[in-house]
Amino acid sequence: MSLYQAIANLFQLFQLILIVRILLTWFPNINWWNQPFKFLRDVTDPVLEPFRKLIPPIGGLDLSPLVLFFVLNILEKVVLGFVNI
Repeated sequence: MSLYQAIANLFQLFQLILIVRILLTWFPNINWWNQPFKFLRDVTDPVLEPFRKLIPPIGGLDLSPLVLFFVLNILEKVVLGFVNI
């Protein structure tokens, strides 16, 4: 596996984890302190928190994951562009 493919896979894995986290927030009875939910929270919260501080919820809807996806896509293209040189 090339370095390019490994980095691309890491970005895809994180985006998948983030999607699972977002979908699980629709279920209010989930205890985020139990595994595997704690793992999802521990992995995604440090990245989401700066965006949550910048973008307040609108009508109870947290838009920080949407902004994070946008930033991750740009970051992925930049990083993979440098690796592909």
